[in-house]
Amino acid sequence: MDKNGSGDLGSVTLILKITVFCLSPYYCIFAGMNIRIFVTGGTFDKEYNELTGELFFKETHLPEMLQRSRSTLDITVRTLMMIDSLHITDEDRELIAHQCRSAVEDKIVITHGTDTMSVTARVLAEKVPGKTIVLTGAMIPYKFGSSDGFFNLGSALAFAQTLPVGVYVAMNGRYFTWDNVRKNKQTGQFEESR
Repeated sequence: MDKNGSGDLGSVTLILKITVFCLSPYYCIFAGMNIRIFVTGGTFDKEYNELTGELFFKETHLPEMLQRSRSTLDITVRTLMMIDSLHITDEDRELIAHQCRSAVEDKIVITHGTDTMSVTARVLAEKVPGKTIVLTGAMIPYKFGSSDGFFNLGSALAFAQTLPVGVYVAMNGRYFTWDNVRKNKQTGQFEESR
């Protein structure tokens, strides 16, 4: 009974999002919260050469990071490229967009260099409808031990699960829509562009 004694406790509506992939009229796959991570490089995955003092790419650290974080999410990681975002071309962005469109998952996280992250976000917003895509990166390489990459990756995974369809950038514990974000090169942080 409610406080008025009427016995009507109201109703609760529960909405479950279930994605169904039908490979034939008789065979369908029901998917819940599957997340795809695409790796493109950036500071996130750079390593330090102690002899030359240069940063370089070897392999992605994502599997190690997910294992260390004790993630229980259903995640598939795929490396698309390992380059600095200043060297990402229009063709590279088209490849990223194609992979996002082709992925069966509707929740996607992309690790990306911070310098041109907003450019790639804009391209994805134009070319990949119907999915939640979150780009994230790091200002300090993961292998340095004090990287912001761990925190940014965790935030991006949480945002990918909770934000509506669209393209976002997740950095410094915040998310930004693709059309309202920029990297402040003086502070090294992301902020709204308008």
